[in-house]
Amino acid sequence: MSEQGRADYASTRPQATGAWVAAVEEGSPAWEAGIEPGMRIVTVNGVEPRDLIDWRWEADGAFCELEVLDPRDGTVTPCELWREPGQDWGVDFTDVLFDGIRTCVNACQFCFMAMLPPEARATLTLRDDDYRLSFLQGNFVTLTNVTDEEADRIVECGLSPMNVSIHAITPEVRRSLIGRRADRGVEVLERLLAGGVEVHAQIVLCPGINDGEELAATLDWVEARTGITSLAIVPLGYTKHSRRFQRSYSDDPAAAREVVRALEPYQRRARETLGITRFQLSDEFYVAARLDVPPAETYDGYPQFYDGIGMLRSFLDEAALVAREREGEMSEADAALAARGLEARLVCGEAAEETIGAFCALLSPSGRARTRAVRNDYFGGDVNVTGLIVSEDLLAQLPDDLGDTLVVLPEVMFNFDRLTLDGDTQEHVIAELERRGARVGVSVPSPGAYLDCLLELVRG
Repeated sequence: MSEQGRADYASTRPQATGAWVAAVEEGSPAWEAGIEPGMRIVTVNGVEPRDLIDWRWEADGAFCELEVLDPRDGTVTPCELWREPGQDWGVDFTDVLFDGIRTCVNACQFCFMAMLPPEARATLTLRDDDYRLSFLQGNFVTLTNVTDEEADRIVECGLSPMNVSIHAITPEVRRSLIGRRADRGVEVLERLLAGGVEVHAQIVLCPGINDGEELAATLDWVEARTGITSLAIVPLGYTKHSRRFQRSYSDDPAAAREVVRALEPYQRRARETLGITRFQLSDEFYVAARLDVPPAETYDGYPQFYDGIGMLRSFLDEAALVAREREGEMSEADAALAARGLEARLVCGEAAEETIGAFCALLSPSGRARTRAVRNDYFGGDVNVTGLIVSEDLLAQLPDDLGDTLVVLPEVMFNFDRLTLDGDTQEHVIAELERRGARVGVSVPSPGAYLDCLLELVRG
């Protein structure tokens, strides 16, 4: 599994369809027109908006006409909005999709949703495959449920770049991997590329299915299409609940090294002809192969960072920068830990233990700040990333006595509603750790943020 920015991006709250207003900036054109949170924009310039794309497209000028529903009395009122050049309308919506999310029509062998624990909450089993979220939020989509009209919309509205899952290119392999609509995905992708849409693509590599000769065929196909400006290859991730997979590249260093070698000629040719590496392997391949991650310049500005491409390199480089530029603060934190007899534990997944541990060694020569890797028993299999840590495992594996211990939790283990993947609240997790005697902070898993969090804890 890739190290994601969050364990679960979605809110757990039910979403009502429609362009519902979440917030209005004071003094903005929307505020001046009397629009308030809780109202719904019914039409913009006579068009009922399906999503944030329609809103941006229709309300692109200095003037727009709206029809606004006030649910308090059910009235629909017309209003006009005017704005100065560069001024925002000043309205935020409860969701970026106003007509509901497009769900997946595929039957992918490697679908993580099919490997979830039976007690997983319903929002985790929602399989979205919405081209609009690909453009608006960077989600990967297969394009298998995109109509001709929607493909035209993507091209005409310039919805670029798009993030597209390819996985394999040979028709029979694609159908085996994805399902009976697999051919439609390639058809739409070719149409988008012909229309000038930039694509960031992805392959989930499954041992014995789309690796070897099939991987080479897919890489050749991508190489011939320069509109695909980056291709991420990520390994299959499986849980203990999988009935199909019991191994991946994390279990086979030799197979991981073979994949690294297979990519090298494609990377070399891309650098020679296009000036970019273009073909990118996720960090897990280098960890599994026991190889150093490549230098930063090979990641082309990290276009697929949240697919686990270059996260370790970025962390290591930031750690070196923090060590140079904030040496005094690092010394202050370590000295404070020693003077007060405190220990600091930076919670992470097993995949990140070595990398974050290298930063801890720079931060705390005394050894008082160290990682605390949490084994993922809840999902099992080869799941070992920080973003998928659950409360059940965390609380079971941390000591009952945490007196004189600073515990730094990774923010990515909580969703936007501050819930863990097993449904616990951030508030409860912190309260339980404090009951055991710990002082607790929550941090983005980056060197600078870790240092800020520790300084706040030791100074507080």
